[in-house]
Amino acid sequence: MAALPPPISPTSPPSPASPLYQRLASHYRQAIHAGVLAPGERMPSVRKLTLLHQVSLSTALEVCHRLEDEGLLAAKPRSGYFVQQPRRARLVPLREPEIGTALEDAPGPLDRTHYRGIHQKVSDYVAQCERASLVTNLAGAYGAPEAYPAQALHRAATRVLRQKPELLVSAVNAQGDVNLRTVLARRALGAGMRFTAEDIVVTYGCTEALNIALRAVTSPGDTVAVESPTYYGLLQIIESLGLRALEIPTSPATGLSIEALELAFRTHPAIKAVVAIPNLHNPLGCVMPDDHKARLVALCEGAGIPLIEDDTYGALADGDTQLQTAKAWDQTGNVIYCCSLRKTLAPGLRLGWVAGGRWHARIQMLKYAQSRYNEALAQMTAAEYMQTSAYDRHILRLRQQLKTQREQMAEAIATYFPAGTRLNLPQGSMMLWVELPDHRPVQPVFSAALKLGIRVAPGTLFSNSARYDHFMRICCGDPHSKAVDAALRQLAGLLAVKTRSR
Repeated sequence: MAALPPPISPTSPPSPASPLYQRLASHYRQAIHAGVLAPGERMPSVRKLTLLHQVSLSTALEVCHRLEDEGLLAAKPRSGYFVQQPRRARLVPLREPEIGTALEDAPGPLDRTHYRGIHQKVSDYVAQCERASLVTNLAGAYGAPEAYPAQALHRAATRVLRQKPELLVSAVNAQGDVNLRTVLARRALGAGMRFTAEDIVVTYGCTEALNIALRAVTSPGDTVAVESPTYYGLLQIIESLGLRALEIPTSPATGLSIEALELAFRTHPAIKAVVAIPNLHNPLGCVMPDDHKARLVALCEGAGIPLIEDDTYGALADGDTQLQTAKAWDQTGNVIYCCSLRKTLAPGLRLGWVAGGRWHARIQMLKYAQSRYNEALAQMTAAEYMQTSAYDRHILRLRQQLKTQREQMAEAIATYFPAGTRLNLPQGSMMLWVELPDHRPVQPVFSAALKLGIRVAPGTLFSNSARYDHFMRICCGDPHSKAVDAALRQLAGLLAVKTRSR
């Protein structure tokens, strides 16, 4: 048997949100994931746990029951608990796309009607959701409110207002608060980028950053290459600007296909921009390998086509190292980098930013024309907090929390959903892209789930094609509560009814 992980000292009283049995369960969960306790090995007995950690019998039993519920332990009569391979590891991975099919089907001029209509899809989706009584929301893309440093941000805002009592009645800086831009530039170094505060324009979230970036490099009627699937908000922006989206096959493991993009450049000369999410893609969750990022940047530079990078989720990768951005390989300013603090720091602050490279001056002008300047209090509050080590500790906690919740969600899906369900477990962020068994259409499942008070994001939102009408995106931003678990059981029941009838 492998060496046991070192014991946890119970001398520090756990917080109400983290009782001792949860801390112990997390301790052994990490040991199992790290291979210290390998599949097939015996878990320390309940009696040994009580002695090793100086806890009660009921606490030790609760630890084992919790890990058993997660599929990490299996009880054998008169023998105790044994480590087993998580059920999620037995899920079938998502299929790789057929690289050339989507592009070769339509090598001629793009049909304008085929690349429009996302506004209506999203409007119908929102209307259906608003009419339903919500019990469990699995459709969002945020952490739970308690995952963010609310009290620390409140104190930071109080300090800012104490230092500058006239702040709310004073004009704001054109590009954004200089302290915030300085903090953002310094923290960008960890992702391989080199900015000064003057290179950054603060925006209202990443959505505005993407909107301005596209306006800077395209005109109505132009074609924009995007990943397939991709974030539906991007498709809405493209449609609202009178542009056309050309969907490029995207791997659920490695991201945008460089080969397919090369083919698109040859067969569709009207492409004026590429928009990509190399790190923790929405909705796939994949991370593009660094050599692919370098190839993507070089390909776009060689073709004279600007690359717009959406890095909304990149800071939420597992572990304690930061992912490198595509922008890190940009030597000429051809990459426009767009980012947000809404997923990592505070959804309510609505803060994003853009580093426009060679289009910086035009982006400054478009920001002024589109929405003027962001209000100062949110920016200065974020800067006050982000310049401290407390922000680093928050990010590490958030990453670990989301990792646990993703694993619990994937384990539940593997346990409850019918055979044939496909899923890749991302190495970060807060979403799962789930392929339904037997190509089951998602729209009836979505509608039936809404009647039960369960909201998911149907795959039809993430493309202007019908390629993803048997997928759904499920958010792992909330703790895996009894309500979340029950919602997944109900979703599985909706799928099982159809599966049995086929």
